[in-house]
Amino acid sequence: MRERLRDLGISVPEIYLPREGIDYRKWAVIACDQYSSEREYWEDVAREVNDAPSTLRLIFPECFLEDSDIDQRILAVHRTMHEYLEQGLITSRGEAFVLVERTTCLQEKPRLGLIVAIDLEQYQYSEDLKTLIRPTEATIKERLPPRMRIRRGAPLELPHIMLLVDDPKKTLIEPLYERRYYLEKAYDFDLMQNSGHIRGWFVREDREFDRIAQALENLSDPCTFRARYSHDNGADDVLLFAVGDGNHSLATAKAIWEEIKNAYRDKPDAQRILSEHPARYALVELVNLHDEGLPFHPIHRVLFNIDASDFLRMLSAVGAEIQYRSDARQAFAEVDSEQGSHIFAFVTENKSGTIRFDKPKTLLAVSTIQEYIDEYRKVHPGFGIDFIHGGTSIETIGRKNGNMGIYLPPIKKESLFSIVIHEGLMPRKTFSLGEASEKRFYIESRIISPQQ
Repeated sequence: MRERLRDLGISVPEIYLPREGIDYRKWAVIACDQYSSEREYWEDVAREVNDAPSTLRLIFPECFLEDSDIDQRILAVHRTMHEYLEQGLITSRGEAFVLVERTTCLQEKPRLGLIVAIDLEQYQYSEDLKTLIRPTEATIKERLPPRMRIRRGAPLELPHIMLLVDDPKKTLIEPLYERRYYLEKAYDFDLMQNSGHIRGWFVREDREFDRIAQALENLSDPCTFRARYSHDNGADDVLLFAVGDGNHSLATAKAIWEEIKNAYRDKPDAQRILSEHPARYALVELVNLHDEGLPFHPIHRVLFNIDASDFLRMLSAVGAEIQYRSDARQAFAEVDSEQGSHIFAFVTENKSGTIRFDKPKTLLAVSTIQEYIDEYRKVHPGFGIDFIHGGTSIETIGRKNGNMGIYLPPIKKESLFSIVIHEGLMPRKTFSLGEASEKRFYIESRIISPQQ
């Protein structure tokens, strides 16, 4: 049965959790790539945690990546990991998957997930991908080195990576959730900073592993895959898992794994050692694309230090229809209701309106606008770009002098796998799985360096 799971790119991990008596609310903190421009959020977290054991000391919030003390922070993270292990503050709970239920005030239904370890040999982040596990968006390789420095030498990994499974019949995770009361409870607590509640259950029994393997085998069956996705161009390389969140974290794990493979390349018994090496795997949460508690939000753009009128003239010259609206919210509503054409709303210091492409060259609206943003930036290198969630933030920031907010249309999440299969990687920052407060919190961990 475990061989069947390995053939599907997953393994049953040995799960580490804080020992009994530790305050889970202070232990769990949100993914390190959230609130990257809001140091005050992380300062509030530090005050709430105070001196309690916490994953805050086991991660590197990305808002501090540009600081001058990066080396000291990385050393402190590694040192604290070793201390927590040596002092028994974090202990093994044995081999298991973890079924997760996450509720927030932003969604009516809970989001369900399954913590597993994935085989990095089944994953690539380069172009023209044919692997079982693939990114959905382009990986910016320049972002990997600092993240590699954090993972390199760390004895533990903590997951904020979310992989999506296209399971419309709900055969993988949902049946486990129906049987959750028969499973051993792992944790059950409120998350800090008004981020909702989370519960987890250990999945250990062979009959459950067998059901999971069977569901994944059905989803990855080549004949079923071709019938479902490949009717128009014959693509038949099975895509089972698509990266939804944590793209650069998973790419970092892969890059470190390649370093380890190269280091062992000429050593005796290298094949056996590498086959058993814990860094070959990465801890992730699987989530069904069709989960009712999984929101898909477009990520909007804000352009800084830009002549908005000049940019709009350029778009008009390449075929866009520009229409002005007195109310930005009216323009946003037009974008949300549009079908067929690619339409965007814009807001500047004193204007708002819509940008419409009636005959777009690409399937995705984000690809259309990002192409022209990138082209304009080549000849106007002085302006910057940021990626924003929510219409209120777009209007607030876009109204500032020298700025321009571009509001993107919603994305149909059901089409995600088809887009990746047929068109390849999407532009960076295409979609978000919920708002920042709905992102994954660090709770579980796993050993990634061989034990002496």
